[in-house]
Amino acid sequence: MRFSPVLLLLLLLLMRPDGARAQDSLSGVALDSVTQQPLAFASVFLANTTLGVTTTEQGQFSFPRVPAGNYDVVGSYVGYRLAKRKITMGASPQQLTLQLAPIPNQLGEVVVRAKPRRNPDRAANYQKFVTLFLGQTTFSRQCRIRNPDEVLVDFDADKNVLTASSPTYVQVDNQALGYRIKYYGLQFDYYFSKNLVKFYGQPAFEEMSPRNEQEQLQWEQNRAKAYRGSLTHFLKSVHDNQVSAEGFLVQRLRMVLNSRYARADSLRWSLFRARRNTGLSRADNDSLARWGKEAEIYSTLYTAARPIDSLRRVSAPAAQVFLRFTDYLQVTYSRESPDPHYLRSAVSNVRIAMNPPTEQVSQLKLLEPEVEIQPNGQLTNPMAVFTDEYWGFEKMGEFLPVNYLPPASAAPIPTHP
Repeated sequence: MRFSPVLLLLLLLLMRPDGARAQDSLSGVALDSVTQQPLAFASVFLANTTLGVTTTEQGQFSFPRVPAGNYDVVGSYVGYRLAKRKITMGASPQQLTLQLAPIPNQLGEVVVRAKPRRNPDRAANYQKFVTLFLGQTTFSRQCRIRNPDEVLVDFDADKNVLTASSPTYVQVDNQALGYRIKYYGLQFDYYFSKNLVKFYGQPAFEEMSPRNEQEQLQWEQNRAKAYRGSLTHFLKSVHDNQVSAEGFLVQRLRMVLNSRYARADSLRWSLFRARRNTGLSRADNDSLARWGKEAEIYSTLYTAARPIDSLRRVSAPAAQVFLRFTDYLQVTYSRESPDPHYLRSAVSNVRIAMNPPTEQVSQLKLLEPEVEIQPNGQLTNPMAVFTDEYWGFEKMGEFLPVNYLPPASAAPIPTHP
């Protein structure tokens, strides 16, 4: 059987998971920023990807094929601070120099101190960090931190904030997705009063070795499942103007602060303090019930689907796509049910428990006027958005590298029972 050249080319493109996506080489050298001497065997990686190498004895590194896009190139070496350079890869080779600054030696004098007392709250604070950092999904429960001693946790009682960091990196083995993640430069904050989690860093992904073909197949299925309905999936559908076709419903959600809530909350706590030793009367309970009806925020959901032009702006010259919208977005993914642990988590309420949803419902708020969406669904500034509800529930268990390519036409795995 003979193939025409056009048909043969089409078949070759279909067999390549990346299709005709532009890519080119990246090379460079890692140097000591003070002596300008090369750093041999330093780690250099593209943050949030599986692309990582070790420098040669001359401090040189090379990535033969890097897909087009924006990246943070990170250099790591023992005794040096992380070095980071932002680059934009297109269809031409790039070269760069990473300057790593040595950490000052603070061992000039020896001071003998008494052994510090063990912090009795360290274990509880660390466990709180693990729960919030890894998450509580089915996949998150298959994640393990392999170097807990490298995690520094602290609780600021005055600010009511739990923080965590690491002088090296936090290594997370995700047995559900088959990734080993080294999370460099971790900055983790949990604000108890707002129930708000923020963390940031430069993670490096490494493919784990499967025990057999069955485990590799399971990892591939789990990765596809983690991608479907994710924030990245949604943003790519916005970029490609395929929101509805990809199973998303986007609606406007307006949030308005209740001006009466602050006063009602203040009166409630004042009454509790005043009656601490005497107990509450019937009149007190009536007052508490009345104040308790004041919601902190009033929300209004507009049922109509938002048109694509209200979600994005496309620049004329370069065809760049920018995420841009007002108020909040409620984003519903209709092709999979929520993780069963979501229904039993603290974010679930009685209404949800009695009527388990069959769709994944998330909220999205834009913290800047607009932010560019790259073709793979990544944001040029990931900190420009705030997620809540289902996307807020998903954490490291569903964390995929930005160079992950989902199956082009894979049927969804059956939803949770």
